[in-house]
Amino acid sequence: MSHTILIADDEEEIRELLSLYMEKERFKVLEAANGLEVLKLLEEHTVDLILLDIMMPNMNGLEALKEIRKSQYIPIILLSAKGEDYDKILGLGLGADDYISKPFNPLEVTARVGAQLRRYHRFGMVADEADSQGLIRSGELTLDQESCIVTRNGEELPLTSMEYKIALLLMRHPGKVFTKRKIFESVWEEAYYGDDNTIMVHISKIREKLEVDPRNPVYIKTVRGIGYKWEKQVQ
Repeated sequence: MSHTILIADDEEEIRELLSLYMEKERFKVLEAANGLEVLKLLEEHTVDLILLDIMMPNMNGLEALKEIRKSQYIPIILLSAKGEDYDKILGLGLGADDYISKPFNPLEVTARVGAQLRRYHRFGMVADEADSQGLIRSGELTLDQESCIVTRNGEELPLTSMEYKIALLLMRHPGKVFTKRKIFESVWEEAYYGDDNTIMVHISKIREKLEVDPRNPVYIKTVRGIGYKWEKQVQ
C-alpha cells in the first residue's frame, strides 16, 4: 500500500531532498512551507505521516502540532535545527512521536518514517490477554485493538500513536514492571541510550488522559528506581 507523507519545512532545499528519498521508497509526497499550509493540506488529503519542522513562518511546527492533535493521531516526526532537550521534551509533550535534529542523514529519516508507519499500522493484533473481540478492559478503561482506541466509560480518550503503544504494552501485562529501557526498546524498537525524558514525558501525558486524578494515578504506577507497571486489579 502506498502511503502519503507530508513534508513541512520552510526550506525548499530540505523539502526537495526529503521528497527525493521518500519517492524512492514509493511514498506519495505532499509539501508545505508553514503550519497553515499543513492544516490546509490535511483538510484536502489523507496523510499517513508528517515530517514537521519546528521553525517555520506564519505558524510554526509546535503550533501546527497542537492543532493537528485536536483531531488526528497519525505519526508525526519533528525536525529542528535546535538540539536542546527543551524542544524535544516540548514536542513530545504536545504529541509528537519522534524527533530528529538537523543536520540529519536523509537515510535515517527514511528509516524512521518506515518504522513509524509499520508500528502505526500493526495494531490490529489481538493480545492473549484480550477477549475474543480484541478488547482489553481495566477498571473504567477499555482498549480496543481493532480500532486502536482507548475509552473511559465509553468516551474516547485522544491518545497519540506512541501513547497508545505504551498503554497497550502495559495493559497487556498487568502487574509486570517495565523499566524505562524496556518500554523504549519495545515501543520504539531502537537501542536505548538512557533518555529518561522521553519515557517520563509520554507517561505523564498518558496519565493526564487516562487518569481521573493524574497526581494520584490508579492505573499506571511508578515503581521507584525501576520503572512503571499497570495496576493488576483496578476497582
